[in-house]
Amino acid sequence: MGWILAGAEIEPANENHTSATLLKQDTFGSVLLDSLAKPPLVIRDTSTAPWWARWLARRLAAREARALGHLRGVAGVPQLRDFDGRILRREWLAGQPMYLARPQDPAYYRQALRLVAQLHRRGVAHNDLAKEPNWLVLEDGKPGLVDFQLASHSPRRGRWFRTQGIEDLRHLLKHKRYYLAEHLSERQRRILATPAWPSRIWRRTVKPVYLFVTRRLLHWSDREGAEDRGRPGAV
Repeated sequence: MGWILAGAEIEPANENHTSATLLKQDTFGSVLLDSLAKPPLVIRDTSTAPWWARWLARRLAAREARALGHLRGVAGVPQLRDFDGRILRREWLAGQPMYLARPQDPAYYRQALRLVAQLHRRGVAHNDLAKEPNWLVLEDGKPGLVDFQLASHSPRRGRWFRTQGIEDLRHLLKHKRYYLAEHLSERQRRILATPAWPSRIWRRTVKPVYLFVTRRLLHWSDREGAEDRGRPGAV
């Protein structure tokens, strides 16, 4: 029996990863690349997470599957292949992460704004666009987005969703400010200067605890690539 997600029937994931190459192993499981699949697939396997983190790993994978299910057909977003509650498979996006590609073409940021707008029209807020590894420069030079584990879906797109959407936009503009500040419009500068209230509360209260737990206790870094471009930690 197939699994039902976002109104479409999908087949259960295959647990045999014999043709896959390990890309990452962390608290939330394994991420592998099956380059022999057609098209190539990224496999997120939560069954390899430590027992005490497995429930969270599966919850995050479910959030990613739900978001990708609502983004079917959107160019620049991985297409979901299947999710069985433990193993998620989605198509591979070929390109480079932002911190390596260092995009300085104004067209890239215009297209990135349109991509974020497409997410929001589908009722999806990414909620993790501050991380440069989540932004790709695809082989054709266009933007791509990955890692939807923190994404949320809101069919009604109410007030809280709009706040999340503004934060998505603001994080994109932070990257544009770093790589192409001279092309920021006045409106974009105003958005950068006025973070939403959840962001201000997060920085003052939750973020210090989050950093202590994830980096000191779990030895987990979610800032891959920030050091490579030579700027300090907080985005």
